[in-house]
Amino acid sequence: MRIILCGFGVVAQSFAKLLESRTAELYTKYGLKPRIVGVFDSKGSATDSSGLNLNKLLSVKKKYGTVGNYQKNSEKGGVNMIHSIDADVLIETTASNYKDAEPGLSHITAAMKAGLHIISVNKGPLALAFPSLMELASYNQVLMRFSGTVGGGTPILDYAKNSLSGERIVSFQGILNGTTNYILSNMHSGMSFETALTDAKKRGYVEADESLDLDGLDAAAKLVILANWIMGMKVTMPDIKLTGIRKVNDEIIKNAEKNATATKLIASCNGGLEVSPKQIPINDPLCVNGTLNAISFTSEHSGTQTIIGRGAGGTETASSILRDLIDIRKEISRF
Repeated sequence: MRIILCGFGVVAQSFAKLLESRTAELYTKYGLKPRIVGVFDSKGSATDSSGLNLNKLLSVKKKYGTVGNYQKNSEKGGVNMIHSIDADVLIETTASNYKDAEPGLSHITAAMKAGLHIISVNKGPLALAFPSLMELASYNQVLMRFSGTVGGGTPILDYAKNSLSGERIVSFQGILNGTTNYILSNMHSGMSFETALTDAKKRGYVEADESLDLDGLDAAAKLVILANWIMGMKVTMPDIKLTGIRKVNDEIIKNAEKNATATKLIASCNGGLEVSPKQIPINDPLCVNGTLNAISFTSEHSGTQTIIGRGAGGTETASSILRDLIDIRKEISRF
């Protein structure tokens, strides 16, 4: 399968390393021979119809900060590359943008119209245009997969869609942002909001635009994806009732502790769609600490089941891309 990689940051580089280390296994086990034929970042691009040398690509990126130095004559990246290179799959890993979803939205729509299957770990296009993107994928008879957008390497979407197939999920709620969970966990350990935030920044947990975490935008984007994919809704970001954690103070934390609860930023789908700080009993499986994510699905007959795991990380998210690639390969081989 010929692949175009949009973006070559931590996740995409981790994916390239994963492909390099598992080449033989992917062919033996799944009949999959992935080749990255084009890749671009914000400063340049690299192409090779026979497949780029991944070790060289990673080395060039590390040395120069861009893949543009891979070869002398590099083509333009973005939509131009999508139109000019023969490929089967587009993997979208550029930064999430919740204002207009660009440039990821243009990459995805151009690729779909060109007949490419899509794997996205970029939440922006899905948060702002999920229903229309699914319609476009159906119209162009291409597959769109995005398991890495919710839970990173933890297969939350797959679990709800496949492991609970035959059941009817009536509601769900969860901690979908590890950064805010880390901050709130530290506040329950005695830190002030400002100290906990500073600590999270030092550890690299906070997005460059901190509002994505603190104001709940990241969690809301994931809630949109879950609601559409699992509950069959047709919603986007403006449909979410949203409150972040900036107003959580010591008094709120202490009151929670008096009631044997902990304050968590909870994304919920139970009649309405909401992201806001809530008090969760400390003995509830959902009440996880640190950077963990957790989500509880309540089904019509089998009750409530909770899945817990790490929500982010380059290698974890890269593994979700590979999982989606294998899934697309299986789907294609059925026809």
